[in-house]
Amino acid sequence: MPRFLFWNLNNKAVPHLVKEVARGNDVDVLVLAECEIPVGLMLTTLNAETPDFQFAPGQCERIQVFTRFHSAFLAPLFESDRYSIRRLRLPLREEVLVVMVHLPSKMHSAAESQRTECSLLARAVLEQEAASGHSRTIVVGDFNTNPYEHGFVATDGLHAVMSKAVAQRNTRRVSGRDFELFYNPMWSYFGDVGNRPSGTYYYEKAEHVNYFWHIFDQVLLRPSLLGGFSDDLRILTMAGSTPLLDRNGRPDRENASDHLPILFSLDF
Repeated sequence: MPRFLFWNLNNKAVPHLVKEVARGNDVDVLVLAECEIPVGLMLTTLNAETPDFQFAPGQCERIQVFTRFHSAFLAPLFESDRYSIRRLRLPLREEVLVVMVHLPSKMHSAAESQRTECSLLARAVLEQEAASGHSRTIVVGDFNTNPYEHGFVATDGLHAVMSKAVAQRNTRRVSGRDFELFYNPMWSYFGDVGNRPSGTYYYEKAEHVNYFWHIFDQVLLRPSLLGGFSDDLRILTMAGSTPLLDRNGRPDRENASDHLPILFSLDF
């Protein structure tokens, strides 16, 4: 069962932590955002013991991809400045589209702009699904948007819902039109039940409305992939023996990153 990991590194030079996270969790597809680590150094670090990982190049400079599959199995179909849509084609398995994302930050974009970015991404995904003749699609990355915001839940956005039962309807009809659905399992990861982090990103500001924890780093799946989706989706807090949280229980932005990585498995 292939394992995927996404991590926004916040431009930190931490190849040793990336290696520990990837190797310690038996990752097959490693997707990094805000990665300033040179490709050669990252490969040397990942392959220090055994030469398993390859770099899967693309034109989207915000995303770097390393894989234990042959890099040709993860070929780009369409890329922009903000996302890379790739075909994952493994022997004896059905083809899957993997969309890797790093959308604009709330620090530099208004809510309306973020919603538009989600709508443009959703349109690009639909176009590539139509061209590929299937909708076996994963979307993963740093959306800089929470699961409950309009860009995620609106029909003209990513249209991602918290319920498998709802998602398995495949489409939802509104005003006489059918809209494709995504399943978003990240809704379940808000809050600290089960002694886990309350999100993937922490931001505190002196305003009257403050959520503190956010889930900007997410994975979405089309209903056709839900049968192979493992419920062991995790927000990681350790890289080997190194904690990724500081003494206050927040992402350690000084020694690791201001984002926590997410890990999931998928059989397809």
